[in-house]
Parts: sequence; C-alpha cells; structure tokens
Amino acid sequence: MKKIIMSILSLGLVAGLAVGCTSDQEKTAKKSNSSKESTEVTSGASANGYTDLSELKDQYDIIIVGAGGAGMTAALQAKEAGMNPVILEKMPVAGGNTIKSSSGMNASETKYQKEEGIVDSNDKFYEETLKGGKGTNDKELLRFFVDHSAGAIDWLDTKGIELSNLTITGGMSEKRTHRPADGSAIGGYLVDGLVRNVKEEEIPLFVNADVTEIIENDGQVDGVKVKLDDKETKEIKSKAVIVTTGGFGANKEMLEEYDPKLKDYVTTNQEGTTGDGIKMIEKLGGATVDMKEIQIHPTVQQEKSYLIGEVVRGEGAILVSQDGTRFVNEMDTRDKVSDAITALPEKSAYLVFDQGVRDRAKAIDFYDEQGFVVKGDTIEELAKKIDMPEAKLKETLDQWNQDVQSKDDTQFNRTTGMDHDLSTAPYYAIKIAPGIHHTMGGVKINTKTEVLKEDGTPIKGLYAAGEVTGGLHGANRIGGNAVADIIVFGRQSGTEAANFASAQK
Repeated sequence: MKKIIMSILSLGLVAGLAVGCTSDQEKTAKKSNSSKESTEVTSGASANGYTDLSELKDQYDIIIVGAGGAGMTAALQAKEAGMNPVILEKMPVAGGNTIKSSSGMNASETKYQKEEGIVDSNDKFYEETLKGGKGTNDKELLRFFVDHSAGAIDWLDTKGIELSNLTITGGMSEKRTHRPADGSAIGGYLVDGLVRNVKEEEIPLFVNADVTEIIENDGQVDGVKVKLDDKETKEIKSKAVIVTTGGFGANKEMLEEYDPKLKDYVTTNQEGTTGDGIKMIEKLGGATVDMKEIQIHPTVQQEKSYLIGEVVRGEGAILVSQDGTRFVNEMDTRDKVSDAITALPEKSAYLVFDQGVRDRAKAIDFYDEQGFVVKGDTIEELAKKIDMPEAKLKETLDQWNQDVQSKDDTQFNRTTGMDHDLSTAPYYAIKIAPGIHHTMGGVKINTKTEVLKEDGTPIKGLYAAGEVTGGLHGANRIGGNAVADIIVFGRQSGTEAANFASAQK
C-alpha cells in the first residue's frame, strides 16, 4: 500500500486542485509514509477529523461505506435526523474522487444566480442534462436532482461551505456551475469543509477501514464486515447501510470488461475507485444500469493523468491542434470534444488561453505548479515553444477574438464561454488528450436512494448515492453534475436511511 500513498501524493490527487491552500487531507497523507503503518496514519488522521480505529464500536444506527462527498454528506444529514452514523473508508484519507473535482457544482434557480441576474430554471437544467445524456437518463432521478439542486447549495451554506462564484461548463446554456468565492477548484475546499463538519458533529470517521461485505439477514441489510488496517476483520451491526464508494474508473479489468477500447487510456480517478460497492451490492442481488457508459474527459494531462478542469474552457480558453487551428466547439459535450481530439493525427491538442483566463480560473495556478503550463510573452513565442506555426496560431487567436467581439463563432457555433477575448498577454498552453474520467453506470436506485433488485423492489435497509449509482447521467455526464449528484443524493440517502432506521427502533 506504500505504493498507493506515494502514487496519490505524486499525482497530486489528495490536493484535489485545492488551489492556493493545502488540503487538510493532503497534510494527513504526507504524514503517512505507508497506509499499513496504522499508528502513524491514525495519529496524523485524528488531528484532521478521523477517528482512531480502537474506538470502533460493534453497532451504529447507520453505516456509511465510503468517505467521499456523498458519504460525508449522508452522514451529516443522518446526524441532523437524530441518528448515530459512522463512516468507514478503505483509503488512508477521506475525499475519494470528490477531492479531485475541479470545475464546480451545477444548480439551477439558486440565490447566487439571482444575485447576478441570471435567469435560469429547473426545467432548462433538466432538458439540457437530458440532451447531454442523449435522452437515456433516468427521468425520475433527473427530475428530483434538478429540483433539489438549489436546496443543496443552501444546505452547504449552512455548513460554512459557500459556492458563490459562477461559471459555465459544456452542454449548459447558463452559468449554473457554482464554485468557491475565489474561483478556485471545488474539490479540496468541499472535502475539507465536509470533514470539518463531520468532526464538529462528532461523527466517527474511520480510515484504513475496508468494508468487504454487506450483511443481510432475513431479507434485510443489517451490517457489514470490515477489515481494519488490512489486519483484523470485524462485523459491525446497523439498522441501515449507505454505500457511497464511487465508481470503477481505476479498475482496469472492469473498464476493459465493459469497454475494451479503453485499454490504453489513462484515468483521472484516484486509486481507490475500483467498484467495490457495486460488486458487494451485486452479490446481494442488486441491479445495475448503464455499466457500459464510461465517460472520457477531453482535457487530461497525460504524463500525470491529471484532469484539466472544464472551467478553463468555461472562462474562455480554446482548443488548438498541432497545426495551430481550432477544430471543435470547445463547449460541446465531453463525448463530442473527446472524439474531435482523438480524430486529430496526433490524438492530442493544446488548451490555449491568456492571462485573463488564468486570473479567472484559479486552478491554473496549481496546474502551473505541476509543470503542465507553457508560457509565452507573445502569441508567437508561445507557438514556438509548443512547436506550432507562429503565423497560424496568431491568425487563429485574431479570428477568435473577432468572433468573441461579435458574439458569433463563425467556425463551430460556440455560444458559451465567450464573455472575454484572448488578448491579455502573456499567453499560455497546456497539452491535453482524452482520459477515463467518470463511470455513469452503477447500481440502480430510486428517488429515495433505495438500492433496487432486478424486479424493481428495494433491498431493505440498503441505500446508495454518488458515482456508485447509475442512471442519472445517462450516456454522457455534464461537467459540474457529479458534485451536485453527491450532495443532492447524499442528503437524500441520509434522510431516507434515517427514516428507515427510526422505524426499526
């Protein structure tokens, strides 16, 4: 497991693009040279909101499996409902894939939109997400999702997690992507905020606690088996279990099983995203949906498998091929932009932007620290550094700036992310290509987040939320919807599991 920790650190996964600050979870991981060295891990973790493994009890009202955004949200909501929840996380740090989130959280009809005079609607959010998912989204889940998105923003506010800065992502027509006030990446900020609240509410959060089995007795889920620090296995009882273990974007075998052509793609997922929850639920007879729908993100730095957030394009960047020309509507859906990049001879491209974009998209500072960003004081100097025809790149930017001024993309009909032209030196470029990013498929749930069997009936006492579930996003996820997913359905799972557990008393 030492390899896992060192890999997490070297890829910057734990930092989660928490630009301008150091995530508490990053500090914890840096203190841990090996996840097997329990004394070092737990002593470091305790200071950051985790609970020592020696304090694990034999029974809780609700067990939450996974300490990503959905899991911590579910725990906080269950605690609000008067329950005694516990969070069990197999990795040595909390955060899961949430900590890697960059662009923000989509929500419609929010107070922050209204403050900026943005006229949006839940219906528009619904229709654009349905279109992005190619019409295959679970419509009941989608309706619940959009109708509760603004409430999720308000709920985060009550936790001291303010997402008041607005931007836009591909497939959206309005600025509904909410991010921290300073415009930085959402991941580290959100995870640190949730961990802080979990600690304040005295909810036990155990790391290095790997749930290996969900226990069912007499047709009802009533606990789990958990391996502690890769040594002792214990059985913990509960009145309900919520699974929030994420998808399978880091499980090469599962990825190849469902889509063999992805064999050679890099993945942006953290190493713990291996589909454990899906496998455990399938053993109980839980149904799955959309398992072949695996999202490729168009802008991934290949050497470190690092996602370059959609916010860079949302704030005005363009995509340019090696010959110095644009080749796609950069704000189209992720699948279409990825296909356009893959169709290029080099199967890669450059994000090109100016100082204005860098000022508005604070995540770029982190990308620069990682060595991803090439800088040129002029367009010609930038072109020379990335081996691109100088005159052609200059012509491309001149044409783009004219299009921005006239609000008319004459080449690819882009209509969003055009509030500012690219005329503020210096200029920058990041080389990117597509990479595996999100698994839209997972276990089947209803709007109560109850896990369903093949016949549509729920498995009693079992709930799920976040990327472990399928159906909401359909065939293609819109950027910014995953964070909204984990908060909206994380809250719902905590509420519904609490209702179920209360009825068992």
